[in-house]
Amino acid sequence: MEEKKFLRPRRKRVGEHAQKPFSGRSEHRGEHNEHRAGEQRAQKPFSGRSEHRGEHNERRFGEQRAQKPFGGRGEIRSESKSIPVKEVVRLNKFIANSGVCSRREADTLIQAGVVTVNGEVVTELGTKVNIYKDEIRFNGEKLKGEAKVYVLMNKPRGYVTTMTDPHASKTVMELLRGCHARVFPVGRLDKNTTGVLMFTNDGEMAEKLTHPSYDKRKIYQASLDRDLRQEDFNHIMAGVELSDGTIAADDLQYIDATDRRKIGIEIHSGKNRIVRRIFESLGYEVKALDRVNFAGLTKKGLKRGEWRFLTEGEVNILRMGAFK
Repeated sequence: MEEKKFLRPRRKRVGEHAQKPFSGRSEHRGEHNEHRAGEQRAQKPFSGRSEHRGEHNERRFGEQRAQKPFGGRGEIRSESKSIPVKEVVRLNKFIANSGVCSRREADTLIQAGVVTVNGEVVTELGTKVNIYKDEIRFNGEKLKGEAKVYVLMNKPRGYVTTMTDPHASKTVMELLRGCHARVFPVGRLDKNTTGVLMFTNDGEMAEKLTHPSYDKRKIYQASLDRDLRQEDFNHIMAGVELSDGTIAADDLQYIDATDRRKIGIEIHSGKNRIVRRIFESLGYEVKALDRVNFAGLTKKGLKRGEWRFLTEGEVNILRMGAFK
Protein backbone atom coordinates (compact mmCIF):
# COMPACT_ATOMS: atom_id res chain seq x y z
CA MET A 1 0.00 0.00 0.00
CA GLU A 2 2.96 2.26 -0.60
CA GLU A 3 1.00 4.48 -3.04
CA LYS A 4 -1.37 5.86 -0.42
CA LYS A 5 1.16 8.22 1.05
CA PHE A 6 1.14 10.24 -2.19
CA LEU A 7 -2.60 10.85 -1.98
CA ARG A 8 -2.36 12.86 1.19
CA PRO A 9 -1.29 16.48 0.50
CA ARG A 10 1.65 17.73 2.48
CA ARG A 11 0.74 20.38 5.04
CA LYS A 12 2.04 23.85 4.20
CA ARG A 13 4.47 25.46 6.60
CA VAL A 14 3.37 28.76 8.11
CA GLY A 15 4.43 31.68 5.90
CA GLU A 16 5.47 29.43 3.02
CA HIS A 17 2.92 30.92 0.59
CA ALA A 18 3.66 34.54 1.50
CA GLN A 19 7.35 34.13 0.79
CA LYS A 20 6.92 32.83 -2.70
CA PRO A 21 7.64 35.80 -5.03
CA PHE A 22 5.26 36.70 -7.83
CA SER A 23 6.32 35.81 -11.37
CA GLY A 24 3.65 37.36 -13.58
CA ARG A 25 1.72 34.66 -15.37
CA SER A 26 0.33 31.97 -13.13
CA GLU A 27 3.05 29.61 -12.00
CA HIS A 28 1.24 28.15 -8.99
CA ARG A 29 1.86 24.45 -9.29
CA GLY A 30 2.09 21.29 -7.27
CA GLU A 31 1.36 21.82 -3.61
CA HIS A 32 -0.20 25.23 -4.15
CA ASN A 33 -2.72 23.80 -6.61
CA GLU A 34 -3.64 21.06 -4.16
CA HIS A 35 -4.25 23.73 -1.55
CA ARG A 36 -6.42 25.78 -3.94
CA ALA A 37 -8.42 22.74 -4.92
CA GLY A 38 -9.36 22.16 -1.28
CA GLU A 39 -10.43 24.57 1.40
CA GLN A 40 -9.83 27.89 -0.43
CA ARG A 41 -11.79 27.17 -3.62
CA ALA A 42 -15.12 27.70 -1.91
CA GLN A 43 -14.00 31.13 -0.72
CA LYS A 44 -13.30 32.71 -4.11
CA PRO A 45 -15.13 36.07 -4.16
CA PHE A 46 -15.32 36.59 -7.89
CA SER A 47 -14.82 34.65 -11.11
CA GLY A 48 -13.09 36.68 -13.83
CA ARG A 49 -10.38 35.36 -16.10
CA SER A 50 -8.38 34.13 -13.18
CA GLU A 51 -9.49 32.61 -9.88
CA HIS A 52 -6.74 34.28 -7.81
CA ARG A 53 -8.56 37.05 -5.93
CA GLY A 54 -8.81 38.94 -2.65
CA GLU A 55 -5.81 38.98 -0.37
CA HIS A 56 -3.81 36.85 -2.82
CA ASN A 57 -4.06 39.52 -5.53
CA GLU A 58 -3.16 42.29 -3.09
CA ARG A 59 0.08 40.45 -2.51
CA ARG A 60 0.55 39.50 -6.14
CA PHE A 61 0.24 42.96 -7.65
CA GLY A 62 1.69 44.84 -4.68
CA GLU A 63 4.82 44.89 -2.61
CA GLN A 64 3.52 42.65 0.16
CA ARG A 65 4.08 39.49 -1.92
CA ALA A 66 7.72 40.15 -2.74
CA GLN A 67 10.07 39.03 -0.01
CA LYS A 68 13.16 39.43 -2.17
CA PRO A 69 14.38 42.19 -4.54
CA PHE A 70 13.59 39.85 -7.41
CA GLY A 71 10.55 37.65 -7.73
CA GLY A 72 9.57 35.06 -10.23
CA ARG A 73 11.19 32.19 -11.97
CA GLY A 74 13.37 31.03 -9.11
CA GLU A 75 16.53 32.46 -7.67
CA ILE A 76 19.47 32.26 -10.02
CA ARG A 77 22.94 31.82 -8.66
CA SER A 78 26.01 32.08 -10.80
CA GLU A 79 29.72 32.52 -10.39
CA SER A 80 31.39 35.60 -11.80
CA LYS A 81 33.35 34.96 -14.95
CA SER A 82 36.12 37.03 -16.45
CA ILE A 83 35.04 38.47 -19.78
CA PRO A 84 37.72 39.91 -22.08
CA VAL A 85 37.33 43.61 -22.90
CA LYS A 86 36.92 44.52 -26.56
CA GLU A 87 39.36 47.21 -27.65
CA VAL A 88 37.37 48.22 -30.75
CA VAL A 89 33.68 49.01 -30.31
CA ARG A 90 30.99 51.00 -32.09
CA LEU A 91 31.04 54.70 -31.33
CA ASN A 92 27.45 54.74 -30.07
CA LYS A 93 28.28 51.96 -27.60
CA PHE A 94 31.31 53.87 -26.30
CA ILE A 95 29.18 56.99 -25.78
CA ALA A 96 26.49 55.00 -24.00
CA ASN A 97 29.05 53.28 -21.77
CA SER A 98 30.40 56.68 -20.82
CA GLY A 99 27.08 57.45 -19.18
CA VAL A 100 25.89 60.14 -21.57
CA CYS A 101 22.76 58.41 -22.85
CA SER A 102 21.46 55.17 -24.36
CA ARG A 103 22.86 53.77 -27.61
CA ARG A 104 19.83 54.87 -29.63
CA GLU A 105 20.16 58.40 -28.29
CA ALA A 106 23.90 58.28 -29.03
CA ASP A 107 23.09 57.70 -32.71
CA THR A 108 21.08 60.93 -32.69
CA LEU A 109 24.00 62.83 -31.14
CA ILE A 110 26.41 61.43 -33.72
CA GLN A 111 24.18 62.49 -36.61
CA ALA A 112 23.81 65.93 -35.02
CA GLY A 113 27.56 66.46 -35.38
CA VAL A 114 28.34 67.02 -31.70
CA VAL A 115 30.71 64.04 -31.38
CA THR A 116 34.37 64.11 -32.44
CA VAL A 117 36.94 61.33 -32.73
CA ASN A 118 40.57 62.47 -32.53
CA GLY A 119 39.47 66.04 -33.24
CA GLU A 120 37.30 65.24 -36.28
CA VAL A 121 33.52 65.40 -36.36
CA VAL A 122 32.00 61.98 -37.05
CA THR A 123 28.42 61.69 -38.31
CA GLU A 124 28.48 58.22 -39.84
CA LEU A 125 26.59 55.61 -37.87
CA GLY A 126 28.45 52.37 -37.28
CA THR A 127 31.82 54.07 -36.87
CA LYS A 128 34.17 52.04 -34.70
CA VAL A 129 36.71 53.40 -32.22
CA ASN A 130 39.56 52.03 -30.13
CA ILE A 131 38.68 52.58 -26.48
CA TYR A 132 42.36 52.89 -25.52
CA LYS A 133 43.85 54.84 -28.42
CA ASP A 134 41.11 57.14 -29.74
CA GLU A 135 39.99 60.38 -28.09
CA ILE A 136 36.21 60.80 -28.17
CA ARG A 137 34.55 64.07 -27.19
CA PHE A 138 30.92 65.09 -26.79
CA ASN A 139 30.29 68.85 -27.06
CA GLY A 140 34.01 69.34 -26.48
CA GLU A 141 34.12 67.25 -23.31
CA LYS A 142 36.36 64.19 -23.34
CA LEU A 143 34.49 60.99 -22.64
CA LYS A 144 35.89 58.24 -20.47
CA GLY A 145 34.71 54.75 -19.78
CA GLU A 146 33.04 54.94 -16.37
CA ALA A 147 32.39 52.25 -13.79
CA LYS A 148 28.86 50.93 -14.32
CA VAL A 149 26.29 52.13 -11.80
CA TYR A 150 22.74 50.82 -11.31
CA VAL A 151 20.19 52.66 -9.19
CA LEU A 152 16.62 51.78 -8.22
CA MET A 153 14.13 54.47 -7.15
CA ASN A 154 10.59 54.51 -5.82
CA LYS A 155 9.44 57.49 -7.90
CA PRO A 156 6.98 59.87 -6.24
CA ARG A 157 4.14 61.68 -7.95
CA GLY A 158 4.81 65.08 -9.53
CA TYR A 159 8.31 64.44 -10.93
CA VAL A 160 9.11 64.31 -14.65
CA THR A 161 11.30 61.43 -15.86
CA THR A 162 13.96 63.29 -17.80
CA MET A 163 17.55 64.47 -17.43
CA THR A 164 16.66 68.13 -17.91
CA ASP A 165 13.45 69.92 -18.82
CA PRO A 166 13.23 73.73 -18.75
CA HIS A 167 9.43 73.46 -18.63
CA ALA A 168 9.33 71.03 -15.69
CA SER A 169 9.38 72.30 -12.12
CA LYS A 170 10.74 69.00 -10.75
CA THR A 171 12.66 66.15 -12.40
CA VAL A 172 13.62 62.73 -11.01
CA MET A 173 17.30 63.69 -11.22
CA GLU A 174 16.77 66.09 -8.31
CA LEU A 175 16.01 63.09 -6.10
CA LEU A 176 19.39 61.47 -6.79
CA ARG A 177 21.37 63.71 -4.47
CA GLY A 178 24.24 61.67 -3.10
CA CYS A 179 24.66 59.65 -6.28
CA HIS A 180 27.82 61.14 -7.80
CA ALA A 181 27.83 58.95 -10.92
CA ARG A 182 26.34 60.38 -14.09
CA VAL A 183 23.29 58.20 -14.73
CA PHE A 184 20.12 58.48 -16.82
CA PRO A 185 16.62 56.99 -16.41
CA VAL A 186 15.89 53.61 -17.97
CA GLY A 187 12.60 54.17 -19.78
CA ARG A 188 10.17 56.60 -18.22
CA LEU A 189 7.20 57.02 -15.94
CA ASP A 190 4.90 59.97 -16.60
CA LYS A 191 4.67 62.82 -14.11
CA ASN A 192 1.72 61.43 -12.15
CA THR A 193 2.82 57.77 -12.15
CA THR A 194 4.71 56.42 -9.14
CA GLY A 195 6.81 53.35 -8.46
CA VAL A 196 9.81 51.40 -9.75
CA LEU A 197 12.23 53.45 -11.84
CA MET A 198 15.79 52.41 -12.69
CA PHE A 199 18.81 54.58 -13.52
CA THR A 200 22.18 53.59 -14.96
CA ASN A 201 25.15 54.73 -17.01
CA ASP A 202 25.20 51.37 -18.79
CA GLY A 203 23.75 52.09 -22.23
CA GLU A 204 23.80 48.47 -23.30
CA MET A 205 21.81 47.41 -20.24
CA ALA A 206 19.33 50.24 -20.77
CA GLU A 207 18.82 49.09 -24.35
CA LYS A 208 18.02 45.54 -23.24
CA LEU A 209 15.55 46.70 -20.63
CA THR A 210 13.62 49.14 -22.83
CA HIS A 211 13.74 47.94 -26.42
CA PRO A 212 10.48 46.17 -27.44
CA SER A 213 12.35 43.19 -28.87
CA TYR A 214 13.58 42.20 -25.39
CA ASP A 215 10.01 41.99 -24.07
CA LYS A 216 10.57 42.93 -20.40
CA ARG A 217 7.50 42.77 -18.19
CA LYS A 218 6.01 45.54 -16.09
CA ILE A 219 3.35 45.25 -13.40
CA TYR A 220 1.15 48.16 -12.32
CA GLN A 221 -1.52 48.87 -9.73
CA ALA A 222 -4.23 51.14 -11.13
CA SER A 223 -7.01 52.89 -9.19
CA LEU A 224 -9.97 53.77 -11.42
CA ASP A 225 -12.76 56.31 -10.98
CA ARG A 226 -15.37 53.52 -10.98
CA ASP A 227 -15.71 49.73 -10.91
CA LEU A 228 -14.21 47.90 -13.88
CA ARG A 229 -17.05 46.00 -15.55
CA GLN A 230 -16.56 42.35 -16.41
CA GLU A 231 -17.23 43.16 -20.06
CA ASP A 232 -14.37 45.67 -20.11
CA PHE A 233 -12.17 43.29 -18.10
CA ASN A 234 -12.56 40.72 -20.87
CA HIS A 235 -12.03 43.40 -23.52
CA ILE A 236 -8.65 44.38 -22.07
CA MET A 237 -7.53 40.76 -21.96
CA ALA A 238 -8.64 40.18 -25.58
CA GLY A 239 -7.06 43.41 -26.85
CA VAL A 240 -7.97 47.08 -27.00
CA GLU A 241 -7.68 49.06 -30.23
CA LEU A 242 -5.60 52.22 -29.73
CA SER A 243 -4.39 54.86 -32.18
CA ASP A 244 -1.02 53.08 -32.54
CA GLY A 245 -2.34 49.53 -32.72
CA THR A 246 -4.00 46.80 -30.69
CA ILE A 247 -2.70 46.10 -27.20
CA ALA A 248 -3.72 43.34 -24.76
CA ALA A 249 -2.77 42.85 -21.12
CA ASP A 250 -0.67 39.79 -20.26
CA ASP A 251 -2.61 39.45 -17.03
CA LEU A 252 -5.35 41.38 -15.24
CA GLN A 253 -6.69 41.01 -11.70
CA TYR A 254 -9.10 42.61 -9.28
CA ILE A 255 -6.70 43.29 -6.41
CA ASP A 256 -9.43 43.72 -3.80
CA ALA A 257 -12.49 41.47 -3.99
CA THR A 258 -14.60 44.21 -2.38
CA ASP A 259 -13.38 47.08 -4.57
CA ARG A 260 -13.32 46.55 -8.32
CA ARG A 261 -11.79 49.96 -8.91
CA LYS A 262 -8.38 48.60 -7.86
CA ILE A 263 -6.80 46.69 -10.71
CA GLY A 264 -3.52 44.85 -11.14
CA ILE A 265 -2.27 44.76 -14.72
CA GLU A 266 0.80 43.08 -16.22
CA ILE A 267 2.02 44.25 -19.60
CA HIS A 268 5.17 44.03 -21.71
CA SER A 269 4.59 47.02 -23.97
CA GLY A 270 6.70 50.11 -23.26
CA LYS A 271 4.58 52.52 -25.31
CA ASN A 272 3.98 55.98 -23.89
CA ARG A 273 1.21 56.11 -21.23
CA ILE A 274 0.06 52.67 -22.37
CA VAL A 275 -1.75 51.63 -19.16
CA ARG A 276 -3.60 54.92 -18.84
CA ARG A 277 -4.56 54.84 -22.51
CA ILE A 278 -5.95 51.31 -22.23
CA PHE A 279 -8.39 52.29 -19.50
CA GLU A 280 -9.15 55.71 -21.00
CA SER A 281 -10.12 54.05 -24.30
CA LEU A 282 -12.93 52.29 -22.42
CA GLY A 283 -14.11 55.44 -20.66
CA TYR A 284 -12.31 55.07 -17.32
CA GLU A 285 -10.18 57.68 -15.58
CA VAL A 286 -7.03 56.44 -13.87
CA LYS A 287 -6.91 58.19 -10.51
CA ALA A 288 -3.59 56.67 -9.47
CA LEU A 289 -1.01 54.46 -11.18
CA ASP A 290 1.87 52.72 -9.42
CA ARG A 291 4.50 50.50 -11.08
CA VAL A 292 5.32 47.71 -8.62
CA ASN A 293 7.56 45.55 -10.80
CA PHE A 294 9.97 46.30 -13.65
CA ALA A 295 11.98 43.44 -15.18
CA GLY A 296 11.86 41.61 -11.85
CA LEU A 297 12.81 44.62 -9.70
CA THR A 298 10.42 45.78 -6.95
CA LYS A 299 10.35 48.84 -4.70
CA LYS A 300 10.29 46.80 -1.50
CA GLY A 301 11.90 48.69 1.38
CA LEU A 302 11.96 52.03 -0.45
CA LYS A 303 9.73 54.92 0.60
CA ARG A 304 8.50 57.39 -2.02
CA GLY A 305 11.45 59.39 -3.34
CA GLU A 306 14.08 57.05 -1.90
CA TRP A 307 16.65 55.17 -3.97
CA ARG A 308 19.36 52.56 -3.56
CA PHE A 309 22.09 50.90 -5.60
CA LEU A 310 21.31 47.47 -7.02
CA THR A 311 23.15 44.58 -5.45
CA GLU A 312 25.74 42.64 -7.43
CA GLY A 313 23.36 39.70 -7.56
CA GLU A 314 20.53 41.81 -8.99
CA VAL A 315 22.82 43.27 -11.65
CA ASN A 316 24.04 39.80 -12.66
CA ILE A 317 20.47 38.57 -13.04
CA LEU A 318 19.60 41.55 -15.25
CA ARG A 319 22.69 40.94 -17.38
CA MET A 320 21.74 37.32 -17.88
CA GLY A 321 18.24 38.34 -18.88
CA ALA A 322 16.82 35.87 -16.38
CA PHE A 323 13.70 37.91 -15.77
CA LYS A 324 11.21 38.89 -18.45
